[in-house]
Amino acid sequence: MRINLNDLRTALNRHFNLLNDKEDERTVIEQVKGSIAFRGTNLWILMFAILIASLGLNVNSTAVIIGAMLISPLMGPIIGMGLSVGISDFDLLKQSLKNYGIATLISVLTATLYFFISPLSEARSELLARTFPTLYDVLIAFCGGAAGVLALTTKSKGQVIPGVAIATALMPPLCTAGYGLATAQWSYFFGAFYLFFINTVFIALSTFLGVKLLRFHSHSNLMPELAKRGKRLVTAVVVATMIPAAVLTVDIVKKDILARNMKAFVDHELAQSGTQIISFSTEYDTLRVVAVGRVISEAEIQDAQAHLANYKLRGLTLSVIQGADAEGIENLAATFNSRVNAANDEMLRLGMQVSTLEEELSAYRSYEQLSMSLAQEAEPLFPQVTNIDIARVKEGTAAIVTLRKGARFTAAEQQKMHRWLTARIGEENIDIIVR
Repeated sequence: MRINLNDLRTALNRHFNLLNDKEDERTVIEQVKGSIAFRGTNLWILMFAILIASLGLNVNSTAVIIGAMLISPLMGPIIGMGLSVGISDFDLLKQSLKNYGIATLISVLTATLYFFISPLSEARSELLARTFPTLYDVLIAFCGGAAGVLALTTKSKGQVIPGVAIATALMPPLCTAGYGLATAQWSYFFGAFYLFFINTVFIALSTFLGVKLLRFHSHSNLMPELAKRGKRLVTAVVVATMIPAAVLTVDIVKKDILARNMKAFVDHELAQSGTQIISFSTEYDTLRVVAVGRVISEAEIQDAQAHLANYKLRGLTLSVIQGADAEGIENLAATFNSRVNAANDEMLRLGMQVSTLEEELSAYRSYEQLSMSLAQEAEPLFPQVTNIDIARVKEGTAAIVTLRKGARFTAAEQQKMHRWLTARIGEENIDIIVR
């Protein structure tokens, strides 16, 4: 079957052409300008979003963090920077940079204040995840920003912007930077702030490229030399932002490859019937393997050592700690005991919680039964009373007395009921509430 290139080009253009769905440029620019300023309501929303995200990081709640990202207005000035560079609007660029700086400063100060007074100072997994940016974060920011600018500049917006806010995660890195400042852990501060800067640069870059792709008109005529200088500056910022992330990513990939090679080596060279490999890791130039069960002979260890190069583990020395090794036994015993103790502590805590809940439930049921009994007994003594509800309060016991419509309950009758309830319940501190 012969393919007609012109027909193929026409079909691709019909499906992928963005210009047909392009929003009015003035509408887009006004919308972006309206989302840039941080004063009044916008500033308060930003601070509350930061507090919510900080709480989510503090208690390790993903749902709370997502909620904070959905209400955050931080995307506005970042998209404004990309748009202003794309259309050469330097007034818009200055406004975007100014408000971006204000929003960043307010966010970090708010998070720092929260973590400074928070009684929970432990760094949880959600917080630690924002301290080690890689190239994957670069790709997330770029793709998220691209989706955001397409939603902003085209008519078919859908529900893209909330998803972009969640994917690019601008709030949590700023909160983590505040945590680093509050606890004087500078590696957390710089790692988190670098992640925030990555998100900023690549969301702005994708906005810039989207504006160019959609052929937005420039607002000023630049000198060719000045335009070239601006492009070189943008390129330099992008490259400088990517280099540290690339280095960290390469290190992660190397560690992952090393771990996979070690697992393949252990599975093929040391695993045998009756022997269980507990763990394996590298320490300096030594591959340390902990095994229990049937002993791996010295000859087998030497043979495995000779095959290290086949698994790209050349230069490592194999060290096998087996069941007969006192150090290995002690390490395994210590690990096992610590896990057992932790499990016992958790079971004890849960048991206490269950016991407390059972006591509260029993008390609630006893008060419910007592209320029904007292209501029946009170009928001949206090005809105007239709119901008595007994409840435990902080100060003692409360008796909520319901009267018939139009009936009265004098002070003398209240005193009489108080004496009766004291004798009936066996408690002096009773507060009678008439309704």
